[in-house]
Amino acid sequence: MSIKLSVVDQSPVHGSHAKIEAPRLTVELAQLCDELGYHRFWVAEHHDSVHFANPCPEIMVASIASVTQRIRVGSGGVMLSHYSPLKVAECFKMMETLHPGRIDLGVGRAPGGSGLTSHALAFPHEPHHGDLYAHQAQMLEGFVNGTLPTDTPYHNIKVLPDSSPKPQLWMLGSSGGSAGLAGHLGYNLALARFIDPDNCSPSIFHTYSEEWKKAGHEGTPNTMLAIACICAETEAEAKLRAGTAVYRKFAAQMGQREDFLTPSEVRDRYNAMSASHQAAYDHILNGYTVGTPEQCWQEIEQLAKAFDCDEVSTVTVTHSHYDRMDSYRLLAKHL
Repeated sequence: MSIKLSVVDQSPVHGSHAKIEAPRLTVELAQLCDELGYHRFWVAEHHDSVHFANPCPEIMVASIASVTQRIRVGSGGVMLSHYSPLKVAECFKMMETLHPGRIDLGVGRAPGGSGLTSHALAFPHEPHHGDLYAHQAQMLEGFVNGTLPTDTPYHNIKVLPDSSPKPQLWMLGSSGGSAGLAGHLGYNLALARFIDPDNCSPSIFHTYSEEWKKAGHEGTPNTMLAIACICAETEAEAKLRAGTAVYRKFAAQMGQREDFLTPSEVRDRYNAMSASHQAAYDHILNGYTVGTPEQCWQEIEQLAKAFDCDEVSTVTVTHSHYDRMDSYRLLAKHL
């Protein structure tokens, strides 16, 4: 199987750099991945986070597209419940106009932050907590592709004077809840295994494919599996570097929030944990793809085969920006 390797980047706030540097480091990583031959580079959306520094993916996508040459650039994703479908369509169709054939518009249902930030983003209105997501996604598809029904009041709205450029539409999911909707509306589907590997099964893509066929869409939809991956020269070093991301997830499950810990700090805390907490930590680690380039690629190929998809996207979070760049360099040797 020929696998396209892509990137979903969360703009982590590395302990190795000042916090204000995090967005710039994402742009730097995107330029590297463009040179290394990665297929796409997507950016995530987070609000009120101490760990991730990108609340506005549309700005980051535009910045990255302007300083890269070949790689597709997009959102993974825009948290659509906060926004007007028309405005999202305007932003991404404009980017596709300026960077033809390179822009992806991925959307998700999750809030990307706390309940308080959802209220602030919706002000002066009340947040709808995703209850209107299906309707928003349908409207967004209509605005992007010019397919709004003639009996809707928005049918004659011109997104741009020349509205022909169309970003590639994707929907994000982590446990199957959006698969049927994506297939019904004709979105491509990205499955975020890195969020919830325990509930992320190949059957989700099957459900999606069946809904796509049932809706009568033409062509073959694109599917992508997004995984957490940390690569290093040795397996021991990869596991050590992975500790930063694994402990953040473990701490979140414990209701704790603090800046990223160094790998050595994580190791010390792990050694001081109870057996049950060590087991919980190990379970999270087992959901990551961690190891040498050969080990990581072996697992990537196994996952691609199991999920019957030819594109895998990697999410790499480390304490050091150097380690993040190094992981992508090592993986790229097998592209």
